[in-house]
Amino acid sequence: MEEVDSPPLPPTVSFSHIHMYCKDLKPLSYYKSLEKRCNDFTEACPYDPSTKSMNTEDFAAKWKGMSTDSYEAGVAAMTPDTKYVSQGRDVVCQLIAGLGFRVTATYDGSNTLSYLVTSPDESGVQYVVSSRKPVPSTAPEEKYDHFDASQLSTFYDAHANRAGISLLAFKVAEGACETILANYKEKHPNLLPGCGIKEYDGCKVLEVYAYYKGEVKVTQADKGTKLRFVEAQNSSLPLPGFMNVDAKFDGTSQVTYCDHWVSNVVSRTGFLDTLEDTLGFTPKVDFNAGVVAAGEAQIESTVTGNAAPPIMNSGDNGLKDQSQVYLPINNALSPVGHVHGFIEELGQGVQHVASRVGDLISFIQRANDYRKVTGEGFTFLNIPRSYYGVLQPSNLLKTLSGSDLLSLSDATDLFKVCESSGVCTTLTGEVDLSITRPSLRSKIASWTAGKSESIVDSCVEVIMRARYCNLYSLLRDHMSESSYIFIVTNKILVDVQGEDLLFQIFTSNILQECVGDESPFFEYIQRVCSECLGPDGCPAKVKPGCGGFGIRNFLTLFLSIEVSKAMQDVKDCTIAGDSSGVENANTRVSVFTDQLNEANPILTDISDAMTAEGKLVDMLAGCEDSEKKKELEAKRDEQAEKKKIGNERLMECSLKYRNIMRELREGR
Repeated sequence: MEEVDSPPLPPTVSFSHIHMYCKDLKPLSYYKSLEKRCNDFTEACPYDPSTKSMNTEDFAAKWKGMSTDSYEAGVAAMTPDTKYVSQGRDVVCQLIAGLGFRVTATYDGSNTLSYLVTSPDESGVQYVVSSRKPVPSTAPEEKYDHFDASQLSTFYDAHANRAGISLLAFKVAEGACETILANYKEKHPNLLPGCGIKEYDGCKVLEVYAYYKGEVKVTQADKGTKLRFVEAQNSSLPLPGFMNVDAKFDGTSQVTYCDHWVSNVVSRTGFLDTLEDTLGFTPKVDFNAGVVAAGEAQIESTVTGNAAPPIMNSGDNGLKDQSQVYLPINNALSPVGHVHGFIEELGQGVQHVASRVGDLISFIQRANDYRKVTGEGFTFLNIPRSYYGVLQPSNLLKTLSGSDLLSLSDATDLFKVCESSGVCTTLTGEVDLSITRPSLRSKIASWTAGKSESIVDSCVEVIMRARYCNLYSLLRDHMSESSYIFIVTNKILVDVQGEDLLFQIFTSNILQECVGDESPFFEYIQRVCSECLGPDGCPAKVKPGCGGFGIRNFLTLFLSIEVSKAMQDVKDCTIAGDSSGVENANTRVSVFTDQLNEANPILTDISDAMTAEGKLVDMLAGCEDSEKKKELEAKRDEQAEKKKIGNERLMECSLKYRNIMRELREGR
């Protein structure tokens, strides 16, 4: 019998770094001066973000009161008194002050300047930031192609002359560059720049274009975004040419690791096919148009990636592992919305990069506190309070344990008292996050007169819980009240997949020059993997990426982007004196928020069914008993039907709000 050759194994890849291009970078001395001021401040004013107890007004006064003689002029002048805006910011300064990252390496070339910015663990997230030098040198071209000025010119030409994330880079095993190059030559030669594999100081670097302009294999390469593969770099530095620089961390920042990188493209299936042909990546999760629809805006998204082996769920393994590469890919299905606007305005490209930390609540608490204290750092995407929970008369019909509490008439009266006394906002029912139980009792005293103590106690607890009641329905008593409040205060998203948790948050746009410009952003997440034991009594191996990709939060992200745009329109129309524009924008905010509220419970049902179905599929794979197999198959099919019904309900919800937004746009 003739032997059949086994198909070649896909190349082994893992996360390396992202490369950003910006219009201007400051001298290294400036960034080191900012690092010094941040370090001096932390030494003088010790801060532990895990206690969540910073008095930002007091700390801001101390920041302003620092002697500034030893800092560069721009750093000395940095103050929280200047109104923070997201546009026109230096992303290196944002990372240093906002997240406590540091410049750990630099490349000072003939015509370009580059910095490596990392968290305390240099094997984790590595942001490479490059710009042209203001005065070009007459020296020869750069020794290293990856730092050449022509790279920036090509990117800007393809991206409307805007800054952005130009390149996604991966570490590869020895010999993998040749394998990947051969795959591209055979199946996707149009995506090869023509320079082949470059070798510097024993390190091999291969760059290819990421996307086609249109149909796969037929159209030419889109030269705006590249993939980079780096082989045998025997140091913590991601690229040859970088030189280490001294960096002192202040002890308040967290180590951060790559989790997934997201693209907005013309052809989602084309990019999926390319990655499968060349790297062996396969689809992992699909989000259909019903899941990701905000009013008239619709997209589809697929998460693809390699087949990394499971890892032991012990210590920091799940946090630090960089072997599982996930690349979500979005394409627009409608001529409106963020993804369509991004591609129309900038071209195809990297929408955002997601990184994971060990404690997201403390991480974001620090970011928000330091922005308020220093005037530098990041703001985050605005999430409607209804995502977390609000108070309505219906909440007051039952106690927290589910027993009857108030009649609808009494509940309505109490809700009106809460509105008038400032316990919650009028109509929307957003309860004051800082309210205490004694203060609440005082504010509703006019209603409680003559009521039994047990009824008053129960009403107080319902009102306090209303601040995060939607989250509580997911997490129950696994978190304290104070942790819930910090999640709501810092606008962190929460999702559940089986027994795994996913915490997410998205920054406002980075590298954005003007208000309203499309530009990329960062995402930070925390994955809490369930502590399951294997048959040997030891922690079971878990698949990297536990907690999934937030099916509930995927919709929340896109709705929140549209809400943020509508809120900006409210401000712009108010300034312009356009009353009809203000009314229209406010209506859009309400419609998007209503869609989120209606879709959330449906998404939870879909997520639960997906999780149950996945577990049953895993159980079937190891089942040899025919009767047990039939039972498992029936249960699997039941969950698949629930998922199908959920998707149909979600499509109906999306259609409903798409029609509402169309009528609003047409003035009906």
